Amino acid sequence: MKQLFDELSFQISKATTKKYSTSFSLGILALDAKIRPAIYAIYGYVRLADEIVDSFHGYNKEELMRRLRLQTTQAIEEGIAINPILHSFQDTVNTYKIDWNLIDTFLKSMEMDLQKVNYNDHLYQEYILGSAEVVGLMCLQVFVNGDKQEYERLKYSARQLGSAFQKVNFLRDLKDDYEVLGRTYFPNVDMKTFNTVVKKEIETEIDREFKEALVGIKTLPITARFGVYLAYTYYISLFKKIKKTAAHEIINERIRINNGQKLSLMMSSYLQFKIAKL
Repeated sequence: MKQLFDELSFQISKATTKKYSTSFSLGILALDAKIRPAIYAIYGYVRLADEIVDSFHGYNKEELMRRLRLQTTQAIEEGIAINPILHSFQDTVNTYKIDWNLIDTFLKSMEMDLQKVNYNDHLYQEYILGSAEVVGLMCLQVFVNGDKQEYERLKYSARQLGSAFQKVNFLRDLKDDYEVLGRTYFPNVDMKTFNTVVKKEIETEIDREFKEALVGIKTLPITARFGVYLAYTYYISLFKKIKKTAAHEIINERIRINNGQKLSLMMSSYLQFKIAKL
């Protein structure tokens, strides 16, 4: 029965999410059970592309990405894929009518990681749009269950949240991105002269985006609100830790929040959520 393969595919996307991200797993766990599989499917697919460009060293990454793009198109058009992660993703795309433009924009950003890019302001915004903002918009289409009016109303806040998340990731991963992958995403920034002034400029941007994102989070459908708020709270906590860390330390170590702190954060966030009646 194909139903068994459908179930297995979503289970694999869920397992992929748990394997790669404790924080996002906790956030998804806080979503309504009906929409969790779709969000796992989106994250599993995004992770698949991320792994090609970030981890598959020694293989033909360009060919693998070309193949992923082709297989994604075929899976969505045909309504099936042999690859379980692709299968659960196409099911989600077709069920929630996720725009191909969002997927295409995401893949283009992943393809940018295949080569060394000297990021200016335009390319920086283009990369963040594709690597983070549109992923949030894919999830938003699930959250609003195809309601176009609600999607348009919440679109701006969703983009701001995705952008803030990505910029926090950039600061957190500054060392590995630069030393291991040879990437520097922040425009017009020389890692050799990365200092407090540059760091504060980036943090000011992130602060503004988090504030604008919270406006939308407060009015998300109740099925999604706490899960997104929990992810927001986790990233705010990570961001605060980064802000307290000196610029020279950011370059030399990856800032983390351990799993015990994440669980504690989940419980405190739930109380805040209930008290504030978000």
